[in-house]
Amino acid sequence: MKKLTTHSSLITINHYKNILEAEGIAAEIRNQHLGSILGDMPFVEVWPELWVVNALDFDRAKQLIDGTAFAESPTQPWICRNCGEENPGQFAACWNCGASVEKLV
Repeated sequence: MKKLTTHSSLITINHYKNILEAEGIAAEIRNQHLGSILGDMPFVEVWPELWVVNALDFDRAKQLIDGTAFAESPTQPWICRNCGEENPGQFAACWNCGASVEKLV
C-alpha cells in the first residue's frame, strides 16, 4: 500500500476513490473518522488519506487524480450530451444520468 494524497474534505477523497475504482485501481480511505479529535492533534494529521492498495498502480492513480484536480467543475450551466438535462455550473457530472462534464467536448 502507498499513500496517494490527503485532503481536508472527505467528500473529495471519496470522489477520488470512486475515480480510481472506476479505472480498476483498488484504493482505501484512512483517517475518515478522525475529524472528532480535531484540536487535540494538528489538523493535517487528521485529514482523510487516500491509499492505493497495489503500489504498482500508484503512478497511474496519481495521473488520474492530478488530471481530475484541475478539471473539477465548470463555471457556467451546461447541457448534458448524454441525456440533454441542464446542469448548474458547479456540477462536474450530470445530476440526472451521472455523465461527466468532459463529455461536452
